[in-house]
Amino acid sequence: MFKIGWLINKLLEFEMKAVSLAAERAAVINALRPVVPMLASMAGPHLEVVLHDVSKPESSVIAIANGHISGRSVGSSVLEGPQNDKGFAAATRIKSKEGAQHSLVEDYMTVTADGRELRSASAIFRDASGEPFATLCLNADLSGFQAAHGWLSQMLKPMVQAAPQPLPPAESQMDALMQEIISEAVGPGGSTDAMRREDKIEAVGAMQRRGLFIVKGGVERAAAALRVSRYTIYNYMEQLRRRD
Repeated sequence: MFKIGWLINKLLEFEMKAVSLAAERAAVINALRPVVPMLASMAGPHLEVVLHDVSKPESSVIAIANGHISGRSVGSSVLEGPQNDKGFAAATRIKSKEGAQHSLVEDYMTVTADGRELRSASAIFRDASGEPFATLCLNADLSGFQAAHGWLSQMLKPMVQAAPQPLPPAESQMDALMQEIISEAVGPGGSTDAMRREDKIEAVGAMQRRGLFIVKGGVERAAAALRVSRYTIYNYMEQLRRRD
């Protein structure tokens, strides 16, 4: 009877803690939502402001302003974000030992899918257990200022607006994004025949930085592409973590 009572108490403690963490996360996210349009209204249309729910990588964007900069909207995946996102990489690392220790990654360059450079910064929010659960990201598009003269010239010419193209289904779009990340990591030709072990470790690092492994099926896709087991992929990730 004593053991059963102890077990019930432990289960209740665990449930109470889970509810408390969920409430903590919800409170922070709700507090951050109005910050998104506020920052965008102050900075203008050249600053993209994005709020991510890190626990939902397939549809992480829960609030966004000026999404035209990266082509994203509410419900977009983390894989659709700019490349070389150091803020996202920081949010996917192991949890903080100091509990709710928020952090800032500022002033780094990212690249959009069409090759434009953005000046970026990210704030990572962690709950009382130290687990990252949200990020607030700023991406400034400087290309407009650099090409102001060209823009003014174009404004004097009539513009014909092309008809909008239908978006591909979400599943096929996600599949294409995952394949793109893997292909870029493997390198030209897409063949792994000549890849050494260290080459494969570097490829796994590139995939991890792009967020492939927090999306469902990402590890399996990487393992198939590199012709190794899932266990080997996790082993490579652990080696990369130790190097960092």
